[in-house]
Amino acid sequence: MSDLGFWKFAEQNPSALAVVEPDGREVSAGQLLESANQIVHGLRALGLRKGDVVAVALPNCVEMLEVFMAAAQAGWYVAPLNWHLTAKEIQYILQDSEAKAFIASERFAEACREAAEGLGFPAQSRFALGSVAGFRPLAELKQGQPGALPSERSAGGPMTYTSGTTGKPKGVRRAMGDIAPELVATSQAMFLSLFGILPGSQGVHLVVAPLYHTAVLNFATNHLHLGHTVVLMDKWTPEGTLERIQKYRVTNTHMVPTMFTRLLKLPEELKKNTDVSSLRHVIHGAAPCPVDVKRKMLEWWGPCIFEYYAASEGGGTLATPSQWLNKPGTVGPPWPISTIRILDDARLPLPPREIGTVWIRMGDYKFEYHKDRAKTEDAWSEGFFTVGDAGYLDEDGYLFLCDRKADMIIAGGVNIYPAEIEAVFAMHPKVADVAVFGIPNEDWGEEVKAVVQPASGASPGARSRKSCANSLRASSPSSRSRAASISSKRCRAIRTASCTSAACETHTGRGARKPFDEARFTVSSIFSETRASHAACATPRNGLGA
Repeated sequence: MSDLGFWKFAEQNPSALAVVEPDGREVSAGQLLESANQIVHGLRALGLRKGDVVAVALPNCVEMLEVFMAAAQAGWYVAPLNWHLTAKEIQYILQDSEAKAFIASERFAEACREAAEGLGFPAQSRFALGSVAGFRPLAELKQGQPGALPSERSAGGPMTYTSGTTGKPKGVRRAMGDIAPELVATSQAMFLSLFGILPGSQGVHLVVAPLYHTAVLNFATNHLHLGHTVVLMDKWTPEGTLERIQKYRVTNTHMVPTMFTRLLKLPEELKKNTDVSSLRHVIHGAAPCPVDVKRKMLEWWGPCIFEYYAASEGGGTLATPSQWLNKPGTVGPPWPISTIRILDDARLPLPPREIGTVWIRMGDYKFEYHKDRAKTEDAWSEGFFTVGDAGYLDEDGYLFLCDRKADMIIAGGVNIYPAEIEAVFAMHPKVADVAVFGIPNEDWGEEVKAVVQPASGASPGARSRKSCANSLRASSPSSRSRAASISSKRCRAIRTASCTSAACETHTGRGARKPFDEARFTVSSIFSETRASHAACATPRNGLGA
């Protein structure tokens, strides 16, 4: 079945609709293929060779997919840059990845130009979508280049940089041999068969998150390899999502739980009047999903919601709708090629329902953190790797997640998982977003704090704080709660005039974990000075982490 792959599909079906841009512009498979081929020829003319890195700072646009499909047949790595990064952070990744070409959008001109200038990045290898000082137009790279498939084709792929929990981000790099692009494309496309998305099927995939995320980019390109249409959103809104699902008869999409929460908070009339009957596979991951949120989404959209567990490094598990309904809160059993085990801090196996670190094995699969041997070695043990998540297996081998171990709060000797508290806040009608974290406390070791972004129309104040606190107290204890608990103390407000996503990330020490709105927002006050009872706050497998 090595006949799968976007390039072959596009050659055989050049007029097929491949991409719908955020502004509605339609791009055929033939147009996308021609541009990808021109990029290969253009960059090779600049001296790029197999194994080189192309860094990209682009919004959700067809050019991002062009670069990927070029690299994936030329043997290059694509390093997608989070375009919320500062110039210094972009400069670090350009230098660490040893990128040989840099393609940026004028939307991020200031940071990208400053990063390139600070590093002394070669001017002839900088290209811009739009106008960026010191960058050549991207059209110039393609100009005069043939649109035919290049010779000496070899599989390439992404090298995404993990945000990490400590230190600088590291590129997740997989070895690439002399493998035909179609063989790798077939393997990637067949990954979708785990969810029941099969070769030969008709599909429309909606991209609702930035393509610099590993899963988002992989799912989008995997659908292209199957010959499906990819519909791009630029800035996500729940209203825009429903509009596109109905307009383009979307069959598949990949989401995160925060999106579910905001979709559920839409007016009932809008939800009722939007046709979502075309949906067949709504796949979510990247963060724990509150049980109540998942249940309500299944009631609304039907049994089409699949959950998986994986990371940039690999995976994983999969819970079908029926499996999840049978075991609410699970992320499912391992993939056919994977094995999961739970180890304690001494790396010894734990029995069912004992919380420990999640370790994953994917056959003989290996990865390394670029230029960080110590981090790579620490992530691997006996053929298994970990990204630091905490969870447990039940008696049937189904995985349940708690949170990132690095985010766990230890107060009075009791483990408190922020995701479980965040899950309760998430469904409160006055809450748009929330981050829960621990801060030092002389008596308890750590105490729980929460930063809340009020929902539209909600007023911060004592009444809102009391309502949120009551929601926590009313939440049902999890079946895995420890017998020990910490008594709840009174709440005290901490007010902040304004906050940015980066500021919150710095305060919580979580890197890019929380999916806060990027625009500045007023922080209401917050549930604080609460040594929250683990039993009172815990609900099975909940949370909002990213």
